[in-house]
Parts: sequence; C-alpha cells; structure tokens
Amino acid sequence: MNLDAIFKAYDIRGVYPDEIDEEAAHAIGRAFVLFSGASRIGVGHDMRASSEPLSTAFISGAATQGADVVDLGLVSTDLLYYASGHLSMPGAMFTASHNPAEYNGIKMCLSGAAPVGQDTGLADIKELATHGRFPASKKLGTIQRIDLLGAYVDHVLSQADLGDMRPLTVAADAANGMGGLVAPALFERLPVKLVPLYFDLDGTFPNHPADPLQPANLVDLQRAVTESQADIGIAFDGDADRAFFLDERGEPVSGSLTAALVAQSILGKHPGEKAIHNIICSRVVPETIREMGGEPIRSRVGHSFIKELMARTGAIFGAEHSGHYYFRDNYRADSGLIAAVHVLSVLGSRDEPLSKILQPFRRYWNSGEINTDVADQAAAIAAVATAFPEGAQDLTDGLTVEWDDRWFNVRPSNTEPLLRLNVEARDAQVGEVLRDRVLGIFR
Repeated sequence: MNLDAIFKAYDIRGVYPDEIDEEAAHAIGRAFVLFSGASRIGVGHDMRASSEPLSTAFISGAATQGADVVDLGLVSTDLLYYASGHLSMPGAMFTASHNPAEYNGIKMCLSGAAPVGQDTGLADIKELATHGRFPASKKLGTIQRIDLLGAYVDHVLSQADLGDMRPLTVAADAANGMGGLVAPALFERLPVKLVPLYFDLDGTFPNHPADPLQPANLVDLQRAVTESQADIGIAFDGDADRAFFLDERGEPVSGSLTAALVAQSILGKHPGEKAIHNIICSRVVPETIREMGGEPIRSRVGHSFIKELMARTGAIFGAEHSGHYYFRDNYRADSGLIAAVHVLSVLGSRDEPLSKILQPFRRYWNSGEINTDVADQAAAIAAVATAFPEGAQDLTDGLTVEWDDRWFNVRPSNTEPLLRLNVEARDAQVGEVLRDRVLGIFR
C-alpha cells in the first residue's frame, strides 16, 4: 500500500477514493492503535459523504487491533480535541477542513489532544500502515457511541467571562459544515439573536466552499451582516475548528487582528504569560503581546507545531493568521468556538462597535495570503532568496525576508500543490510594490 500522497506534515489528506479509501483507513486505524499503545481511542467525522464510510473502516481497524472505540459520530474537529482531553484518550477526526468535496483526510492526536505530526508519529503510523504486518490482537475492541456536544458547550462557555455581555445580533455562516452543528448549541446559551446562514450539514457545499480565507466565500455573510444590522459576523470553515470575523460594517477582520484582540483579552487577566504566533502573523500580534506584559514566541505554520511549542513553553495562547486559535485551558488545542466566545466577550462588554475596538490594531497594510501553483517550489523559493540579499532572511518556515518597515514570507503548502505568499508593510504602496516584485519572480 502506497500512502506517500496522503501523509502530509501534520495530517493525512487526499482525494477520495483515488488516494484515500476504506482499505487505507482500516490499515491506518490498526497502525494508530499500535503506535499509540492505547486501549481506548475516540473517532469523529465531518459531514462529507465519504467521512462516515472512512470513519467506519478506521473504527473497524482499531477494534480489530484490540482498542475499544468511542464513536463520537458527527463532530467538529475542536470537539474531537476536547473529547481527547476530557476522556484522556487518543483521537482521530475524519475531515478535509476547507478543501473541496472530493477530498478527505484524518487529523490525529494522542491523549490530552497532544499533536501527531510528521516528527511526532505520522511517519511511524505511515510505516506501520504501509507494510500492513499487524500482530494479532488477543481481543476484539468494543465500540461505544457517545454524544459530547452539551459537555463541550459547557466547556467553551467556561473559557471567557460572559457574565456582563450585552445582547448582540450575530450573523453566522457555517458553509454547510460542522459549524451548523456546534454553533446553534453555543448561541442558544448566550444573549444572542442569531442570523444563521447555511447551517444544514451538506458535504457537497452547495452554497459556497467552506474556506473563509477567500473573500468570495464571505459575500453572503457580508450581506447578512448589513441587512440584519448585526453587531458581528462569524464564518466557520468546514470542520469548524477555525472562526473568521466581520465587523458591523461587513468588513473582514484578519486572523492577525483577531489574534491581537484575543491576546489582549487573555493577557489582561494573565499578565506575564507566554503567547505564540506563527511566522505569517502580523507584527501587531507580538507587539500587542509585549504591550500586555506577555512574551511572544514565533512558530512554524501548522497546528502540530504550535501545540508542541505550547506544551514545551507553557504558553497560555497560540494564534495563526489562518484563523486557528489555541488555548492552554483547552488542552492546548485550537477551537473556533472558544475564539468566538472571547471575541463576543470583548464586544459584549463594551458599548462601541467592533470596528472601533479593532482600530488600535490596524497598524499595517497586509496582502493576505496569495496562493500560486508552482511546478518547482524549492527552485522558486531559492530564486526569491537570491533576489533579496539585502533583507534579513529566516528559513524557519519557507523563506521570510524582513526589513524595519516591511516583510514577506513565501512557503510551500503542506496540504496542496501551492506556494503561499504573505506580505506586510507600514505603507500600503511599499507593500504592494514588494508583493508584485515577489510574485513576478515565480509567476
């Protein structure tokens, strides 16, 4: 069995059934049990048509290898992480997040939601599954179905101070993904008038792709915010572990501005703590962490890298520009819902609109993430490095080149055949010139 195409840097992902199928899922289930050494594991899946059959095959493999399985059924990825921490068991989530309907994959974690990435188990699981030489188990594992949605909502609500929250109108777009399951369960517990968009679970994504990073996928939510005079808009990705926000005018709030707002809120109550930001976050994030008396730490992009660094440093919070937010009190796992309650806590405690609350963080022009199909990614990055010898270069994650007033990062995607570019500058014109110059090298 050749699994090279689907094992990525921090998860498993590929086209169903050409690259990932039930046979592979069954073998990976057996391999996961052997690697983890666990007597019990949790398994959940999203709403894609292929997710339930793949999950069933994985569960069969895990039970065949002797593990008892907690079948969580339809869940968001952050609910799976909660189950792993709450029940002290490894977990596997079948989802391809924001990718198109034909994709599927597996996000795995060890007990306590500890990450499983390329250097922390994925390579070993791939080796075991590829060879398929599994020792016979002395017993067949049991399968138990558990619903943890209510317990997870209780946990989410405990993460932020919502006691003085004023009534808010919230427009939310689940993109027919798992946000349609978890968001209603949360918002019915808050003083919120909910304006729901596309809450029906449908893995064909009939309304728009479940990728809130793309501006075209926010158009319907922008309209809903303005027409309903909402205080805020919230967009979830396909597996609802990411949340994106719009202000009351329908203007998108970047992941970095959200990270700065949440860091300010958390560090205001816990000064002196460490907080992590990935390499493509705006400089406003580490600046805000320092302003609040915290210590910023820079990380590679990717959930397994952030979680591992949080565990090593004891950081209270972690953030990625792509909309992942991690919380120490959530087993260091990312959660779109917990990010949402932190933002709502700040907004609900102040008598001013979100746009005004965010204004102090709007210090830089940013290009947003620009994706380009590139045949030879390594050669393209090398060409960019050669073109900017005067900048300070960092190879922590792809290539970052920095000056006092501007910086850019170009790196290969871990999940798609793309080169990703992010540019930031104090002056918009300077940033645009830099962006166009870099793109001109590899386009």
